[in-house]
Amino acid sequence: MHDLHTVAASSRAAYLTLADADANARNRALLAMADALLAEKEHLFSENAKDIEDAKQSNLPAPLLKRLSFGEEKLRSVVQGLRDLAALPDPLGHTTLARELTEGLKLYRVTCPIGVIGVIFESRPDALVQIASLALKSGNAVLLKGGREAAKTNLALCNVLRNAAEKTGLPADFAQLLTSREEVSEMLKEDELIDLIIPRGSKAFVRYIMDNSRIPVLGHADGICHVYLDRSADPAMAVRVAVDSKIQNVSVCNAMETLLVHREIAPVVLPDLAEAYAQAHVDLVGDEETVSLIHCQPASEEDWSTEYLDYRLSIRIVNSLDEAIDHINRYGSHHTDCIVTSDDAAASVFLRRVDSAGVYRNVSTRFADGFVYGFGAEVGIATGKIHARGPMGVEGLTTYKYKLLGSGQTMTDVKAGRLTYTHRNLEEACPL
Repeated sequence: MHDLHTVAASSRAAYLTLADADANARNRALLAMADALLAEKEHLFSENAKDIEDAKQSNLPAPLLKRLSFGEEKLRSVVQGLRDLAALPDPLGHTTLARELTEGLKLYRVTCPIGVIGVIFESRPDALVQIASLALKSGNAVLLKGGREAAKTNLALCNVLRNAAEKTGLPADFAQLLTSREEVSEMLKEDELIDLIIPRGSKAFVRYIMDNSRIPVLGHADGICHVYLDRSADPAMAVRVAVDSKIQNVSVCNAMETLLVHREIAPVVLPDLAEAYAQAHVDLVGDEETVSLIHCQPASEEDWSTEYLDYRLSIRIVNSLDEAIDHINRYGSHHTDCIVTSDDAAASVFLRRVDSAGVYRNVSTRFADGFVYGFGAEVGIATGKIHARGPMGVEGLTTYKYKLLGSGQTMTDVKAGRLTYTHRNLEEACPL
């Protein structure tokens, strides 16, 4: 185990260097990382194969094995993500407010990094690359703790990224890998050196982190996503969206876990959906009316609030749009929810009233992703409402500072009436 205080201190030093590095330097490092990953791919694949073999020996479920895998497809994806991220505008130094306070005294609100961020994430090695690259692009340092199943792959990936950054003149310690639960416990105590913790996982896990640290926590909790098939839904579209939302990749947080179907359309779409899900080997559970229409097991109350991340789906038939919205707001995790409908008024009500980070119409929930949104990648999908919400890309890893530029003004002058507030908005960027 590392000395976490020393690790956190070196991360702090790396952040202060990165925060002062220009955009070109950070982008060069991202491109160097992309090239280095390709150059080291055989070693990366070899380490991943060891992790997969260990996971198979531990009887890790098939969907989780798929998440653990890091092969050619995922390599291409993260490399493209790094290059896309390098091509994005610099998130730092943007003036979001410019205002004259009094004559010759100008206030600017300017974007800047958050600092040192601890991210705890699942056994998905490509997530490590995405998180580390977003941190570097936004001028932050990051402490990474991945799932133990991916330990060898994560170590190999982190070393490649660190070496690439160092070769371009940036500090290798912008990214450091934690390898044990004890280190996580120690990390939670470093509130003077670490600015933010981002835990990705279950609601209970996020709550544990919040309860055991004074560091601000931005929770990326479970993804209980819904698709609601409205009474006016086109049946073919309804089936297409509902099938893709569930089976395209069952082990991710933006996969649908509960399907809601309006009573009037249920007899039309459920038989076709049941057949499609059967072909994909999806186990179905449903309410009493669903059980009467298709072959499935009865659902329990617990099913409505369960994130399966597996080939299992709960189905409920509802009487109205209002009932569907009420179900989602009660049982959902405020992640991503979709309505399939040809009724503009119904879509408008759904998009306004569903209390989720992503509200969709006529499209698979699988589109809830930072890369898909053009953010380059994502640290995760924030289901809360403070600071960041939804796919959290580079903008979500920035905050701001106020720069006040004067020429000797004093509060004494203001109080004596020699200066008066103008509070005039300006159309200019901060010059410094």
